[in-house]
Amino acid sequence: MQNAYQSLHEMGVTHSVEVWSRGHLVGGIFGIAMGGFFAGESMFSRQTDASKAALAWLVNHLRSRGFALLDVQWTNEHTRSLGAIDIPRDEYLQKLSAAVLLPATFSDCIPAQRHSG
Repeated sequence: MQNAYQSLHEMGVTHSVEVWSRGHLVGGIFGIAMGGFFAGESMFSRQTDASKAALAWLVNHLRSRGFALLDVQWTNEHTRSLGAIDIPRDEYLQKLSAAVLLPATFSDCIPAQRHSG
């Protein structure tokens, strides 16, 4: 699994939003971007509301970059408080199919190139 994520990182599709306080990492969210789709894979918080700050920044960033779908994996009180909703599977699959085809990018960075040797 670690090798798979390393390869995805080198392809430029994995991204993290980090929240720092006084030189310490206190929260964040990690995920995979494909076209106009972002799949949140992991979220953590070591300080109250740090993950909420990361997710709020991520939502605004994705909107500004032309993303159409953010999958947070689980709706709970925390994610619902930030606007997450459940949608039927058929509707989700339609939105996913359309979102991955969008020309959106998470950043303007050029993905790292893998070198052998």
